[in-house]
Amino acid sequence: MTTTGTSSFNLELSDLIEEAFERCGQEIRSGYDFRTARRSLNLLTIEWANRGINLWTIEQGTINLVQGVNTYDLPVSTIDLLEHQIRTNAGQQNNQTDITISRISVSTYSTIPNKLAQGRPIQVWIQRMTGAQYPVGAGPNGTNTTTNIDNPKITVWPTPDQGTEASPYYQFVYWRMRRINDAGNAVNTQDIPYRFLNCMVAGLAYYLSLKLPNIDPQRVMGLKADYEQQFQFAADEDREKAPIRFIPRQMFIGS
Repeated sequence: MTTTGTSSFNLELSDLIEEAFERCGQEIRSGYDFRTARRSLNLLTIEWANRGINLWTIEQGTINLVQGVNTYDLPVSTIDLLEHQIRTNAGQQNNQTDITISRISVSTYSTIPNKLAQGRPIQVWIQRMTGAQYPVGAGPNGTNTTTNIDNPKITVWPTPDQGTEASPYYQFVYWRMRRINDAGNAVNTQDIPYRFLNCMVAGLAYYLSLKLPNIDPQRVMGLKADYEQQFQFAADEDREKAPIRFIPRQMFIGS
């Protein structure tokens, strides 16, 4: 007897939904069953984003900073930023330096007297926004464009004192947590590592049990318990495994 020699198992959306229905003790019988399951699956991935950091959704990005401009759009799928630095000499491959930049709140930013003062940015205010699209003139600023997209944004301070988009001196370097891709159609696989497949099926089965008729309440509670257990298994594995060292900061107060 020999093994297959492969380790590529995955579930297309149709198979994933079918498995979830079977855990509810039911079968897919109509196109509406598929649509309602896909809708629940998209809501499930939003719940995962609210539960914490999903390591596979962390991506690095850069923004070229322009002299006199302090606010920049982030990709619309950005949930939040985890790390950020200012890179100086951004156009020189052999002479770049990354310098930590502090994140501040809207309250702190609002107290800065001169928000247009120029220099090397040392602070950033992150505006998380909704990422929603609005019709012409209906956005939060009432701008007159074809579509207004409420992108997440960063505002740096001081405002950059040099550089252009084509020839930057400063770059804002960040690691962001993005949204999980939408469920898609019947032949799509999901934007998750294989380790989360069982968790996704369990979660979808629980979500469906809240909507499908004639589901025993005891079964609903069992599906919920299984989902929570499977999520805990997957989340415990999907974590940073590098060692962490804490160094106390000494402060001296003069007499």
